[in-house]
Amino acid sequence: MFERLRAHERAQLALGLLMGIVFGFLLQKGGVTRYDVIIGQLLLADFTVLQLMLSAVVTGMIGIYLMKRFGLVALHTRRGSVGSTIIGGLIFGAGFGILGYCPGTVAGAVGQGSLDALVGGVPGILIGTGAFAALYPLLDRHILNRGKFPGDTIPEILGVNPWVVILPAAAGIVALLWLLHWMGF
Repeated sequence: MFERLRAHERAQLALGLLMGIVFGFLLQKGGVTRYDVIIGQLLLADFTVLQLMLSAVVTGMIGIYLMKRFGLVALHTRRGSVGSTIIGGLIFGAGFGILGYCPGTVAGAVGQGSLDALVGGVPGILIGTGAFAALYPLLDRHILNRGKFPGDTIPEILGVNPWVVILPAAAGIVALLWLLHWMGF
């Protein structure tokens, strides 16, 4: 069944659109598409964004590796580097610092009718994407491949079974979420 799905480009596009809509809906329901919630996170006054993202990390870590274990997915990773991390962080940080939204929350905020996200965020994403695309040949040649990481995933870098990383990381994240809840955040 999955092989047939992977072979149909339109089905892949429809599934991607559906997952994007679900993702945006969940961001909106989680409250993280609201500007005041995002700024509250940056001011360390509202930990809604952190709680949602950490919950997603735990769910994703466990879910992806369980699906991989049962042959339902294959990981297609690209080896990272210090250079690509710095460039990506600068682009992401510039947009986030100027407007107060990340790309995912911009889409969710536009979906709920936030004019600032529509007027500032959507053009910002398009300008940032266009600038990166235009500069890509230069960046790829001189910066993006600098300081290649020794593996595609943390377990590969450490040379251990993925569950040796996943289980303690998940336990630590769950403990942090419990602590934040206990502290009233």
